[in-house]
Amino acid sequence: MPASSDANPTPTAAPTLNPMSLSGRAVIITGAGQGIGRAVAELVCGLGGAVGLVDMNADALAETQAGLPEGRSLRLIGSVAEPGFADAAVAETVARFGALHGLVNNAGITRPAMISKMTEDQWREVIDVHLTGAWRFIQAAGAHMIARHKAGDESGGAIVNISSDAGVQGTIGQINYSVAKSGILGATMSMAREWARYNIRANAVAFGMVETPMTETVRSEKFRDTYLARVPMGRWSSPQEAANPICFLLSDAASYITGQRISANGGSQMNP
Repeated sequence: MPASSDANPTPTAAPTLNPMSLSGRAVIITGAGQGIGRAVAELVCGLGGAVGLVDMNADALAETQAGLPEGRSLRLIGSVAEPGFADAAVAETVARFGALHGLVNNAGITRPAMISKMTEDQWREVIDVHLTGAWRFIQAAGAHMIARHKAGDESGGAIVNISSDAGVQGTIGQINYSVAKSGILGATMSMAREWARYNIRANAVAFGMVETPMTETVRSEKFRDTYLARVPMGRWSSPQEAANPICFLLSDAASYITGQRISANGGSQMNP
């Protein structure tokens, strides 16, 4: 018996939509040799993107690159604080992948000392890496994204600056770090205001404590219980967990978000 002409058609699967996809996009990640930077590189590539990996440690960059899909990463060895390095890194990334669509300013160091004992070198080294280095990459990446927009490519770009709870509530023994991370928040808001017309979004992620080599001292037995007592979730963040909000802000899932700070800290610092 022939099928009725008004029978329901066989259902077909709906297309899979992933607003977090970074397919076809290239992202520069500073401090990519370990910790958060390495985790972000892995997730960007897992979401279909390509990465320019920035770090001073060539061996660490080689380890990061070894875990990434072949042909979708580029090693850029140097210091973010070095004049001219950011411009060269952006140019090399564009030459390799055709364009630059995202930037993650993640490179960081610590030079702890109490205020009265901090040397000018300790102050300057941290400011140069966290703040001036980020500004150099912001300027270089922004110039490319703006030029692309003026040439008719309205895809814009996304810049994510890594900050810290220290930048909004201060810290003991690291005034240089607190000042730098607070400055990053101001820079993020200024970028968002100036560059929205070019479809460039700028946001920041402020972390609490992430399990990276830079936080080993604070996570040691001496300080562990005191710090965890201030974290409602009662644990540290893993680098892989930290990569999630960063890649969210790089993606179209955050297409109407700019000038904002996401606090990823397990609840240790809350805002209304």
